[in-house]
Amino acid sequence: MTQISINHLFNEQLSNWELARNNYLALEQVRIKTLIVDGREYKVQFNPARIISSAAKTDAQSIRERKCFLCAENRPPEQKGISFNGRYTILINPFPIFPRHLTIPALEHTPQLIASRFGDMLDLAQQLGDYVVFYNGPDCGASAPDHFHFQAGNKGFLPIEKDRNVQNMICIESDKKEELLDSFRKVYDAMEEKPEGDEPMMNILAWYEAAKWIVCIFPRKKHRPACYSAEGEANLLISPASVDLGGVFITPLKKDFEKITAEDIGKILREI
Repeated sequence: MTQISINHLFNEQLSNWELARNNYLALEQVRIKTLIVDGREYKVQFNPARIISSAAKTDAQSIRERKCFLCAENRPPEQKGISFNGRYTILINPFPIFPRHLTIPALEHTPQLIASRFGDMLDLAQQLGDYVVFYNGPDCGASAPDHFHFQAGNKGFLPIEKDRNVQNMICIESDKKEELLDSFRKVYDAMEEKPEGDEPMMNILAWYEAAKWIVCIFPRKKHRPACYSAEGEANLLISPASVDLGGVFITPLKKDFEKITAEDIGKILREI
């Protein structure tokens, strides 16, 4: 797999898949504003197409009642992909945040659990050298917690790439894969597991540059902030995941884009 093959996939899909083409064209027109939160820059993106993800119902009953949109048999016939390591399929995300946005589901329908797949994340980051790879835990922004998947977005988009001085984040850097695997396992084991026995709540960003990996782990204590379900003026439809924690908050509703403040973002980050 090469960057050329990924570029070819984008060109082919945007030529032949109307939904994806329209959403990537619309992405060029999205509104963005910048806020300074506790001395760090955060961007806010008004992206109506992301309502599907932000408002996704991820409770057990809703998951049982819908077809899995990441399983090959349920994907749109126009959606094509590239095999990776015989375990994943690299797809373009038809509801993008990034100018180049990938979804990378496992071939089999298996739960969103990172422990045995962190090494695959490092391999992806190394192979997709122009991308930041990210993982959203099953209760930390993953809209398909029943089907394991990564996502990836082009470098140069997330503020955290340039400024990793972030509170409540663990950053690991190494040019040795085994060191990263060992460090990640120590962090994972030190985190508090969920009562029902699933993995600890976390979001992860990883990328490869200057012959080393950079991994940012965000421990979580809450899926969605109180403002998500608040009534009236207090309501903000914000469901933070890796991209938000990396410095780009996504607002699918115009009212939220216009009214969200640096104070709101700071409060959300502290809460989750």
